Formats: sequence, C-alpha cells, structure tokens
Amino acid sequence: MALKSLKKKRRIQVVALAVVALIVSTGLIGYAMKDGINFFRSPSQVMEEPPSPNEVFRIGGLVEDGSLERGVGETIRFRVTDGGATVPVVFTGVLPDLFDENQGMVGTGRYVNGTFEASEILAKHDETYMPKEVVDALKAQGVYQEPES
Repeated sequence: MALKSLKKKRRIQVVALAVVALIVSTGLIGYAMKDGINFFRSPSQVMEEPPSPNEVFRIGGLVEDGSLERGVGETIRFRVTDGGATVPVVFTGVLPDLFDENQGMVGTGRYVNGTFEASEILAKHDETYMPKEVVDALKAQGVYQEPES
C-alpha cells in the first residue's frame, strides 16, 4: 500500500512541476515578445483612431509625391498616404536605396503629436514587390494599381 501511495505522490509532483514549468515558459516567451510584435496600421487607420504615443507600430503606404524633405544632417521628413489619409513622418538615419516618392514603404515607430516618428524605414526592393499589408491598405482605399509585367 505504501508503494502505491509513493508512486501517486511522485506522479502528482511531476505533473505539478510540469504545469509550473509551462506557466513560467509561457510568461518568459510573452515577456520576450512584448516589444517584438508590432501591429500594422494604414494612414487612414492612424487618422481615425490615433494610437497612444508610447505604442510602437508599423505604418505603410506610398510616399506622397512632392513631400520628401531632406533636412539638416540625417533627418528626413515626408508624408505617407494610402489615398484616403496622409500621415507626416520624420526619420533620422539612412534611408534604403530604393526609397523614393510614389514608392511603397513600411516604417516602424510611434505616433507622437500628429507625426509618425520612425525608428526604421523599409522600402520595396524591386519594381513588383510591395508588402501585402500596404497593398491591402491601398486596395481598401481604391488607389492600388497592379504593377506592369
């Protein structure tokens, strides 16, 4: 009888330890990913419901024609649009080689005082590619044009 009781007790300890390990690992994964998950928003979504200044997210669309301003040093200002709304963007750093007006872009950063402060800017890498999120946002506004083959 004592042997069965000991086995049952050991089994309960193993199960309890496994549950604790699962909870701890889930917590650690969630903590590690908290800054790694950035939600995508189109300029229209940003203007409809402006996110809080401490929320990091991605914005994408087309760089508005005539809006690109290269400032002093490495600070660049431009506007990104999805055809329905336009958001001013400021970025300090080196832009990708293919970054230009009327080209698709995705930026990561924060929306502070009516301006998207980008910490990273990505540009489409060839004439046919544009991030799916940007294409979907442009299609929703009715301004997306299929690339010519």
